[in-house]
Amino acid sequence: MSTPSIRTIWQQGLWDNNPGLVQLLGLCPLLAVTTTATNGLGLGLATVGVLVITNALISVSRQRIARDIRIPVFVLIIASAVTAVDLLLQAHLPALSTTLGIFIPLIVTNCTILGRAEAFASRQPVLSAVHDGLAQGLGFLLVLVVLGGLRELIGQGTLFANAELLLGDWAGVLTLTVHDAGSGFLLMMLPPGAFLTLAAMIAGRQWWVDRPTTTAKPIERDHAQTHEPSRA
Repeated sequence: MSTPSIRTIWQQGLWDNNPGLVQLLGLCPLLAVTTTATNGLGLGLATVGVLVITNALISVSRQRIARDIRIPVFVLIIASAVTAVDLLLQAHLPALSTTLGIFIPLIVTNCTILGRAEAFASRQPVLSAVHDGLAQGLGFLLVLVVLGGLRELIGQGTLFANAELLLGDWAGVLTLTVHDAGSGFLLMMLPPGAFLTLAAMIAGRQWWVDRPTTTAKPIERDHAQTHEPSRA
């Protein structure tokens, strides 16, 4: 398998093969956690960390893993990385860890991570595998933040509420209040709102991809050729 360029890897992860908008992987945490942009950012950063760690470890050890047992070994490496990330969150960001709850351990079951391990990291050198983990992880993170931001803004009238849980006390200044929570659209904070918002994002991306890139110009016909000589 040939090694793709770094530019191709990033284009695939962020846009052409985005995990959330194209592959539609990891939808359980994607839809459940994104009630706020802060929650989406927290889960996204955890997923990026796990993707980079697992891709690097699997790429380094790919020659030493027997093909017949590669999937159990991949799952073991992923579970170990997720456990480490979960313990770090509990130690340093306990409030955010409580908010995200079970969805941090459930990163183990995120098909994006196992899929990249099997399709890319197990077949590519370490540097390419790390770039792939970053690209795919950041692509997933962007979808989480945008989805969470839209739902939070429409549903409760804020943006990056409780950002201090993730970034520290100084991040309280990042919270933007547009209108009172009582005047928000409650549906956006419920599961149907998550499905509708994600569907709109997928449709928007597909419209952008399918839009005409050039405008056809009318064919100009030579006046001399179209002029018919008058008949006596």
